[in-house]
Amino acid sequence: MVTVVAIAMITVSLNTSIRADEDSLVTFKVLKPEIALELAQATMVDCRKKGYQVAVSVVDRFGILQVTLRDRFAGTHTPETARRKAWTAVSFRTDSGEISRLIKDGELSPGIRHVPGALMLGGGVRVEAAGTMVAGVGVSGAPGGPADEACARAGIEAIADKLPF
Repeated sequence: MVTVVAIAMITVSLNTSIRADEDSLVTFKVLKPEIALELAQATMVDCRKKGYQVAVSVVDRFGILQVTLRDRFAGTHTPETARRKAWTAVSFRTDSGEISRLIKDGELSPGIRHVPGALMLGGGVRVEAAGTMVAGVGVSGAPGGPADEACARAGIEAIADKLPF
């Protein structure tokens, strides 16, 4: 009996080791810095056309900051707010405005608001390419989350031809 168990454990161990070797590396895609900058600039241009002075942040798929731009009259709080919105979108894999709505509707626990660094306000949007999240963009300074989000979506649309779909 002990021999059978030992053989079974060795077999499982060997199979796990083989699978672990096959799965020990992962590949992923992120925006090149030039495209992240272009996204931030296009987002800011759209907000300016609408008369808004904003800050825009782009983070990679892991929430690491790639670009932040602040328009000259945007509030001093806006760069950090934009970064946190972008981070929230990629960290929770859901646009920040949608998270806010889900909390309001009781579909998500309000306790999620206390996650360090998260900001559940509209304006943080995921950037996807070929079905994979590659970045997040956050906007702060327009009059309300929906306006921030509209600028972010316009920025994403401006770089869409550079992303595989």
